Amino acid sequence: MKPLRILFLTVFLPSPPSFGGQRRLEGLLRGLARRHQVSVVSFVDPRQDVSASIRATQSYCDKVVAIPNARYAYSRVGKRLSQMRSLLSNRSYEHFLFDSPPLRRALHEMLRKESYDIISVECSVVATNLLSVAWPSRQETVFMLDAHNIDYDLVHRAASSGMGLDRRLYSQLDWRKLRGEEREVWEHVDGCAVTSARDEEIVRRDVPTVPTAVVPNAVDPEFFSPRNGEVVDPATVLFFGSVSYPPNRDGLLLFIRETLPRLKSRYPTVKLRIVGPFVPPEIAARAGNGIEVTGPVDDIRPEVERATVVVVPIRVGGGTRFKILEAMAMGKAVVSTTVGAEGIDVRHGRDILLADEPEDFAVQVGRLLENASLRQRMGTAGRALIEGRYCWGASVARLEEFYAELLARRSG
Repeated sequence: MKPLRILFLTVFLPSPPSFGGQRRLEGLLRGLARRHQVSVVSFVDPRQDVSASIRATQSYCDKVVAIPNARYAYSRVGKRLSQMRSLLSNRSYEHFLFDSPPLRRALHEMLRKESYDIISVECSVVATNLLSVAWPSRQETVFMLDAHNIDYDLVHRAASSGMGLDRRLYSQLDWRKLRGEEREVWEHVDGCAVTSARDEEIVRRDVPTVPTAVVPNAVDPEFFSPRNGEVVDPATVLFFGSVSYPPNRDGLLLFIRETLPRLKSRYPTVKLRIVGPFVPPEIAARAGNGIEVTGPVDDIRPEVERATVVVVPIRVGGGTRFKILEAMAMGKAVVSTTVGAEGIDVRHGRDILLADEPEDFAVQVGRLLENASLRQRMGTAGRALIEGRYCWGASVARLEEFYAELLARRSG
């Protein structure tokens, strides 16, 4: 395959990664940049100093353009008011969040000066900016979507979950708007990459004509690798990830309310350690009495290494969870809900323990707290799964194959 010129349009800079979406983007872009010329146009939060992120991304990208998105700076009240206003529109809140004249102007200028073989959009609701600017003069360029999640499916699940009544009611209205917007994008792009077979089924069901490919989330198995193989901090249950992400926050609160008391009644010394950025007040307020909230860390690996068990108590989700892949790569035993482990080729009792009800979740965590040989066996099996199927080299190779397929279709 000849070297390609690839432009990525995304809602965040990829480096240094601190949450799942960034990890996917950085893993794919770093891998592609070894053979291709890669550029990025990204939204950024105007409140933050992103100079370090720009430099980190420039270390492997040809060009990096950062576009401040004033809507990222909404206060909690401002966000809620904007969401309420969106209820009166036929467009989703997400559409308003990412609809950006400055982004369109930047794209227009870039496309006036440069030509690209591939333009990849990393979020479906951003794609309308691209289509309105570039579609009329697309020529030989392939437009594709890399769908980290199926957004409408994620919101639809929230509408029927055990989350708060206000979120469920809002989601009932919003998911239908998102479905229409995502379908519109799928109908226009040349191809759609997804992270799991389940997401691919949804795209194919809704728009059977769009070419699709499963490009799994993955890890660098050399970076995330077992260290000394011993638990540094016994009886520690670890949750890590972006804590404010609604499915993470919902799952954590349920775990704290329903599962942790059951564990503490049988294992009085057990601790729940919560590590990750953007800790909301309702989680921070739970610190104490066996719950530690550390906030973000520069390197998650020492936190994973010291844990006895990693938990993923998520009941609403889409795509695949990096926290499971990273924990498995480090040889750690994981307990997850079925939804939390979706999209990853795991099997209960072989390389992961699965439980959907709080009582059963506590039982599965307890099995691992009690049994070091079971933890070791699960950790070894998980590590083997990562080495065989979920490393970035394999995902990048599949994406390159998909690029070649789409370019052949375009030239044909």
